[in-house]
Amino acid sequence: MEMGVSGASQAQSGEFHRMSFTGRAGEYFGIWIVNVLLTILTLGIYSAWAKVRRNRYFYGNTMLLGSAFEYHARGGQILIGRLIVLGGLLALNVIAALVPILVLLPTVVVLVALPWLVAKGLRFSARVTSYRNVRFDFVGGAGGAFKAFILGGLLAVVTLGILTPLASRWVARYIGTNLRFGGKPFDSDPSLGAIYKSWLVSLLIAVLGLGIIALIVFMNMQLIIPMIETPGTLTPEQQIPLIASMVVGYIVLFAAFGIAGLFYRAGVRNIVWSSTTFDDRHRFMSDMSRMRFTWIAISNLIVTLLTLGLMRPWAAVRMARYTWQHTGVTIVGDIGALIGQIEQQGSAVGSEFMDIEGFDFGF
Repeated sequence: MEMGVSGASQAQSGEFHRMSFTGRAGEYFGIWIVNVLLTILTLGIYSAWAKVRRNRYFYGNTMLLGSAFEYHARGGQILIGRLIVLGGLLALNVIAALVPILVLLPTVVVLVALPWLVAKGLRFSARVTSYRNVRFDFVGGAGGAFKAFILGGLLAVVTLGILTPLASRWVARYIGTNLRFGGKPFDSDPSLGAIYKSWLVSLLIAVLGLGIIALIVFMNMQLIIPMIETPGTLTPEQQIPLIASMVVGYIVLFAAFGIAGLFYRAGVRNIVWSSTTFDDRHRFMSDMSRMRFTWIAISNLIVTLLTLGLMRPWAAVRMARYTWQHTGVTIVGDIGALIGQIEQQGSAVGSEFMDIEGFDFGF
């Protein structure tokens, strides 16, 4: 920690400081394999403690100005939160089964309670996270969560994705403007036009995929039309190329929409982080390559599947390293004074949050 303070004090005002991830796949594999085995042996109960161990490793290896972040949640808090949600869902479904007229009760209650659970979950996640012994905080309420996550999601669906950038902006605004650190606010105001530019690239990728599928269908019309007009008339020899074309079509469909989603995710992250400030002065930035991010995500998935999951730790560390290497902040003013001021908040804010962290509801 002393080295981090010294490094921060020597940094110049206005410099851009990149974050970094120092974890290694071999180290994380030991944590991951124990988590998997104990989760299986305890029929999933240990998964709450597994989440704590995983987050403590990844937070503890995410560095900024020579210091790492910390994760303070306890497995019991996560388990209790999950049991509360699970118990509530079970009770609602039992009531709905016993009283058929209340068949929609679980859906209604979830829609009403979900924004509250999301807000509480974000507050919990913030308050169990610290940097230089100072806790984060989240002050957003259920109303903002309803707009960002429920209303925004519904609008994105009913408009077939056209309003997805608006929903993304609502989420970014809700989280970014309600996050606090050492009593000082963050702010995020991403440009809707910039998000739509990123969305258009993803749309073109999806349309290209649909175009390829339409071409595959067109090339097989001589087999599809007889099959529709007179079912069962195709011979096994005729069915083989049709089945092969269907398989190729599904692969193209999932690949196109998967790549489109990854492109959109990387683009929106760059836009949102680069429009985020801390204490109205210090500006963040993300400069990930959408092509590189997509390649890492897809190759991680392929390697993980081919190794039956054993390379999952390598994939997780690889993605974390790339993500944080392309994230940073430009600090304005006396960095040493800023760090000192933040650290002075540690004892007051940290001890206060120890008693009011609450539970992790899994949202």
